[in-house]
Amino acid sequence: MKLNTICIKALVILTLVNFSFPSFAQEEKKSSIHIGLLYPLSNHGIHAKNYSNVFSLHGIAGVSKREHGIALAGFANIVKEEASGVQIGGFANVIKEDASGVQIAGFTNVYKKGNGFQLAGFANLATGDVKGMQLAGFMNKAAKVRGVQFAAFMNIADSSDYPIGIVNLVKNGTKAIGLSFDEDQTVLATFRSGGRVMYGILGLGYNLQNEKQRYALEAGLGAHLLTKRAFTLNTEVTSTYLFDFHDGTYHKSSIRILPAYKISKRIEIYAGPSINHIFTNTSKGREMIRNNLWEKSLEPGEVNAINIGVMGGIQVYF
Repeated sequence: MKLNTICIKALVILTLVNFSFPSFAQEEKKSSIHIGLLYPLSNHGIHAKNYSNVFSLHGIAGVSKREHGIALAGFANIVKEEASGVQIGGFANVIKEDASGVQIAGFTNVYKKGNGFQLAGFANLATGDVKGMQLAGFMNKAAKVRGVQFAAFMNIADSSDYPIGIVNLVKNGTKAIGLSFDEDQTVLATFRSGGRVMYGILGLGYNLQNEKQRYALEAGLGAHLLTKRAFTLNTEVTSTYLFDFHDGTYHKSSIRILPAYKISKRIEIYAGPSINHIFTNTSKGREMIRNNLWEKSLEPGEVNAINIGVMGGIQVYF
């Protein structure tokens, strides 16, 4: 059995044992230092779950009642109540109550409420409100967020004004599906989702003029710069790929300014200019580049260019 599989099973067992059974009539013990390998192999032994510590260091995983300073573990820190200060776990920080300060985990931070900065390689999972910043490789989840959520792919929250991710499922936010069309004749089915200010963009579609790199994928971030009744001024930063599942590619990075107008409560139209950086390694891709401000060939058959474009579309809010 691989070591990482053993560690994950140990984390699950330790979490269930220490969170499922409350400690009745057990007095809290305070300690300055907690050092060990894996519960109960530490200087606090089987009573570790009743201690509040200022400094904890564990080779694999540590268990405690509270942490008020620095807690370091090769695999996981498991805290039965709240934690403040800095907690760093190679795989996870599992905190049953509130987490304040800084929590850094190679895979996930799990906690009730957060106040400060939580960084995880995969996901930050909060069941309550978050103040400060959630930063994760894949996903953040919280109730009410007062600050910034940043994830490579998805943010989930009841309310969040500044979610930074490709998909942002905010209960009190905005979600819209639509169709867009640009100067490259790329047609995309789009999904825009986010909060009052920031939103994410995901698009899938087809290019009408490139016979080879015909399939399109777009991802990006946007911001509502100005909202006045039915009018909104948006700016977006996107990456659009045309590909053929082989070696050919056409990649466009764009900055857009998009005035938008709601023609009804749920239906919005938008259009505006863009400035684009384009890289392609196919002849069909090179034929698509127009309105150039700059162009340079770095390798035979490859082109880098900067040009001006335009795009527009329609979307329906739900």
